[in-house]
Amino acid sequence: MTDLLQSNETVTALSADSTGQAILLLGQSFDFPEVDQVRHHRQAALVLIGGRIAWHGAATDLPFPYSEFGQIINYGDAWIVPGLIDTHVHSAQLPVVASWGEQLLDWLNRYTFPAERRFEDPEVARQQSAVFLDTLLAHGTTTAMIFGTVHEAATDALFQAAKERQMAIIAGKVLMDRNCPDYLSDTAESGYDASARLIRRWHGTDRLQYAITPRFAPTSTEAQLESAGALHQLAPGLYQQTHVSENPDEVSWVQSLFPDSRDYVDVYQHYGLLHDRAVLAHGLHLTDREWSALSEHQARIAVCPTSNTFLGSGLFDFARAKGEGVTLGLASDVGGGTSLSQLVSAAEAYKVGQLQGQKLTANWLWHQMTAGNARALQLQSQIGTLDVGKMADLVVLDPMQNPNLTARLAHVKTQDEALFATLILGDERLTRATWVAGDLRFEAA
Repeated sequence: MTDLLQSNETVTALSADSTGQAILLLGQSFDFPEVDQVRHHRQAALVLIGGRIAWHGAATDLPFPYSEFGQIINYGDAWIVPGLIDTHVHSAQLPVVASWGEQLLDWLNRYTFPAERRFEDPEVARQQSAVFLDTLLAHGTTTAMIFGTVHEAATDALFQAAKERQMAIIAGKVLMDRNCPDYLSDTAESGYDASARLIRRWHGTDRLQYAITPRFAPTSTEAQLESAGALHQLAPGLYQQTHVSENPDEVSWVQSLFPDSRDYVDVYQHYGLLHDRAVLAHGLHLTDREWSALSEHQARIAVCPTSNTFLGSGLFDFARAKGEGVTLGLASDVGGGTSLSQLVSAAEAYKVGQLQGQKLTANWLWHQMTAGNARALQLQSQIGTLDVGKMADLVVLDPMQNPNLTARLAHVKTQDEALFATLILGDERLTRATWVAGDLRFEAA
């Protein structure tokens, strides 16, 4: 990995001939390459060329004078950090955030399915996909693993909107052929064919990748899960996303629907849907065997703390995941979750840990939102840190936009205290600017 500071290689990349086309960003910089490592420059410079980070270090070490750069933006004391990453979110569910009073299965029928039905209209799909991605960017999220809807055209619109914004997303058409409304049902054959067309159109195009997406085991027949496994043969590097063990009633339901399976995870394991590019959301009520299977197959769990507490689903066991060596992603799970802000997700994760006597550190949480989530999605070579050569996906956070946080930061004594307070008190109001592939895609008014 390229060193953070200036090297012969970075000086060569940032030459006198290239500065005129370069963008120079000034501010404080933070990134979190490891769970126990923070890299901080109180007065930092980042140079963006061709959508990537061409130089990053202390502003006093910049090898060329400011006057030679084509564009200069000084963010003062605001924090420049890697773009935040969300490992599980639903593009159609913004309208049902904060819906009252239901647990998972009733919530799906009462709120989620009617919201997703609207996406059968291509114009709604185009408009709402744009709104969803722009809202992500306003929350500082530059990359996400996204559930589409059952509609092929709507998933196509989501990919098109992401392409226009140069975003790195992983997404897929939802597969459901039972236990759902007729208006959202496909078949094993039609779901396979539509997914195959979307894979051919989008997987590996620009920064876009495809995830095979059965909603969860109860809404797919054995035939559909078998066809989902067969989709993996169509292209290298395909992802898999679904839900697992979110709610006790759901777990019991799966056992009744798949009586020959050892457990919930075994359903996916049987059909070849458990591997190192499989991201399973929730994982709250796992058995010992299920933990072992997830570890053995290197499947990831997307932890969704605001959703799990809001829907009353349960508390995620961070210590067990660490002990089993299961890779985690942090996720918003909107609409079950209550905010697209990964700062809010991190704050809620801390509280979930506290309720179980598990103390999550500020550095672990910042790492998880950035480099950790990049690793969970196997995108660490491209995003997640401020290393030279990485894509210039950045968010500028201004703690002064939150009066409570401003007052708290006036009394902190250490960097760790500042990082922790910003997590706990921060939200999307801190987002001053969001950059994607070196282009400014959001700027606060």
